[in-house]
Order: sequence, then C-alpha cells, then structure tokens
Amino acid sequence: MTTFRAAVVQMRSGQDPARNIEAMEVLVAEAADRGATYVQTPEMTGMLCRDRALFRDHLRPAESDPVVAAARALARRHAIVLHLGSTAVAAADGMAANRAFLFGPDGGTIETYDKIHMFDVDLDGGESWRESATYAPGTRSGLADVAFADGSARLGFAVCYDMRFPELFRAQALAGAEVLTAPAAFTRQTGEAHWHVLLRARAIENNCFMIAAAQGGRHEDGRETFGHSLICDPWGRVIAEVRGDEPGVALAAIDTDLVASVRSKIPNLKNRRPFEAPRLPERA
Repeated sequence: MTTFRAAVVQMRSGQDPARNIEAMEVLVAEAADRGATYVQTPEMTGMLCRDRALFRDHLRPAESDPVVAAARALARRHAIVLHLGSTAVAAADGMAANRAFLFGPDGGTIETYDKIHMFDVDLDGGESWRESATYAPGTRSGLADVAFADGSARLGFAVCYDMRFPELFRAQALAGAEVLTAPAAFTRQTGEAHWHVLLRARAIENNCFMIAAAQGGRHEDGRETFGHSLICDPWGRVIAEVRGDEPGVALAAIDTDLVASVRSKIPNLKNRRPFEAPRLPERA
C-alpha cells in the first residue's frame, strides 16, 4: 500500500513567464502548506502566448529555462514531488517541445515527457489550432516509479490532447501504472463538452487514479480555457475539483490499495483478448 496527498494547481498563465512563476510559487506553496506531497501544475505553466515573436523571444533550452529552474527549486524548498504539467522548451530544428517535468523532493529530475499528440483542429466559431506548426511531437510514453513516505506509486504521463488517445493510457496501465496524469490547457468549448467524461473514462477503463491540473479563464492572448482541475479515483468518481475557472488548489488522498481492489473486481486488464482488426473491401 502507498498513500500520498495529491494536489492540482489551477492557473491562468499569461504572456510573461516571470509573472507565471510568481503565480506558480504562491499556489504550490498553498498546496504544500495544506499537506500535499505531490503537486501538479497545468499544461503551459510557463507561458500561454499566440504571438509567435514574443513566444520565440522567451523560448529557452530546458537546462536554462527559468520556469524549469523555478519548479525544481520549489520541489526542493517544500520537499515535495512537483509535477510541472508542461512548459515550452527549445527543441531541435527551431521547434519547441511541450514538455512535462517531474521533480523529486531533492529537486532532482525523476522523469520528463514530451506531448505526443498535436492539437491540430478547427472548432466551431472559427476557433482553430495548429500545434504542429510550433511543437515537435514526442515519440515515447512516460512512466515513473515515485517514492513517498510509505512506498512508491507508478505514474503515467500525458498532456492535454493526449487524453483523447486511450491507447496511450492503456499501454501505461499494462506497464503497471496506478496513477495517470493529464495536465491541460483545455479550450472552454471542448472542455464544456468533454473534459469530465474523458478523464473519468480514462480512469475507469484502466482502473487508475487520474490527476489533471488545468488552465482556466480568459488569458492575455484572448484564448479561453475551461479550468475544473480534478482528481478521479479508479471508479471514475471525482474526489477533488477546482470548480470553475479561477486559479486555485484542490487536494485528495491517493491510496494505491484502491487500484488493486478495483482491478480485482473489474479485471478488464486481465480479460483482454487478441482480435483481428477489421478489414473492409476497398471502395471503388
């Protein structure tokens, strides 16, 4: 059995990384003061900005990025596991990576994960996004064993749009993940329709906890994000939530015994069977 107190930090990141760092520091400190030993911030904690020139001006390699450095220092200061949901860092060939970082209580890097699935969509009302124009997609799933006071828990990693690809989470569950994560900057339009149901589904179908910190509200660059940072248990019950889109913190107790209990009752991971993929005749 491993137990720990997890917190989701909801932010409204803007175009100035220094101000976003200040907001992160305040909210992470609140979570730690309330007893959290694992704290997760949202996708794009460091900067939400549509202005390409301004974005490029602030883009740095991970080793010299001030947001990464600040998160590392926060983990060490509060002696917590800090999951920087993601921030943009420089990658090869002039592209950026949408990268998550997991830091241990000593500030050391436990794991990193680059968002795999790019949000290239056209929504109603003229809202359009092309992440692939800026970001290089990741190529590997992330998984880490994380030590807490009474044991360890195995965490799987994803970022935002990844949550629409259940095969990623299933692969992590089959590799022993007990806790899934999906920090996000979900648009208000898609969030109102799909946020809760997608996260609860990923938790239910994999018998895992799901932890998803989110951006919320109207940002400096004009975009609107849904908020509602939440934690689900393996039954799909929402056990903690920052209701609405204002910045804030929500906490819940994570007990990996519940994962084992649910998997013994609903053994769908064990009951999987191979099958042939459908083959249709070619269309004329």
